[in-house]
Amino acid sequence: MPNTRLSFKDMCARFDVTPRTLRYYEYIELITPEKVGRARYYGAKEIARMTLILRGRKFGFALEEIRQWLLIYEKEGTDAQMRKWVEMADRQLAELADQMAQLQHTIEELQTLRDETAAEIR
Repeated sequence: MPNTRLSFKDMCARFDVTPRTLRYYEYIELITPEKVGRARYYGAKEIARMTLILRGRKFGFALEEIRQWLLIYEKEGTDAQMRKWVEMADRQLAELADQMAQLQHTIEELQTLRDETAAEIR
């Protein structure tokens, strides 16, 4: 992948994102493509960053949080970035567990109300 270079269109297709999304990620400095005239090209570094960005979004992290996390690698290196990742993951896991518990409670409440209503109409 060291010589991989994707055009703007290819980058959108590879990651299944809209052109607007890709431009926005560039605007907020999550990715920095090489510019040749009006064309943009994405190398291995930008492809790897995009993979991490989309993975972070999937896990529910805010874009600013992802941007700050990516900056750690550039400023402090891999070890600092991995430590921050563990911290972020722990916090997100706790939040997701809380959301899951709330959803379970809501499901149970809805099921009870549904069952009571069904019994009344019989």
